[in-house]
Amino acid sequence: MKPISRISAVLLLSAGAFCHQAFADNTVFTSMDDPATAKKPFEGSAAAGYLAQTGNTTSSSLTAQASMTWYKSSWAYSLWGNAANTSSNDERSSETYNLGGRSRYNLNSNDYLFGQASWLSDRYNGYSSRDTLTAGYGRQILSGPVHSLRAEFGPGVRYDDFHEGGHQTKALAYGALSYQWQLTDTTKFIQGVSVLSSLGDDTTVNSETGLQVAINQNFSLKLAYDVTWNNNPPESAPDHTDTKTTVMLSYAM
Repeated sequence: MKPISRISAVLLLSAGAFCHQAFADNTVFTSMDDPATAKKPFEGSAAAGYLAQTGNTTSSSLTAQASMTWYKSSWAYSLWGNAANTSSNDERSSETYNLGGRSRYNLNSNDYLFGQASWLSDRYNGYSSRDTLTAGYGRQILSGPVHSLRAEFGPGVRYDDFHEGGHQTKALAYGALSYQWQLTDTTKFIQGVSVLSSLGDDTTVNSETGLQVAINQNFSLKLAYDVTWNNNPPESAPDHTDTKTTVMLSYAM
């Protein structure tokens, strides 16, 4: 009997250095970049995934991401990028690209300054490009081996180039919280939330809830649920909320 559908190829590969701290979604935070807790001068991670289905339904999905962080005394520098493409029945249904960089300077064991710049292309959600620049102050509230909590806030500016035409520049207020709970020696709970708001006229909230499990010395598995909410989305993509569920397998070199 012919199957209704057949998975023709599944590929989930990743290479990089597995850090003992979890990686949050880049819309919330970059890689955890505290130079005070760094165990080596460089940490990096790269991953790629591909899914293809044929039969009564034809679809494909491709994802790739990478992050790199350098540590120097009280400084940390991060670069990251990710891409995702999905098509169904030979029609593209989503296409997202993101690049960014971040720097952090520790004032003392609890306080730090940061700067972050990012570029996003997400035309199926209404943006040909969205450039964001933020800077400000951060505070490490909890730094124990079981619970870790940090908060940061500051001003920012964003330039939006809409896919259906037009553009605008807005001043922003930025704030974020990142929490981690080491449940066991191998399991960590992750929760991150960030807010970008232009005096209530345009507010974007990003949230990531995740669970990261170290399978063995070389492999780890992360399950994450990401939510993005915008109170004033572009007219070409009127839905206020987008969600994404991901499972990522990492291999430590």
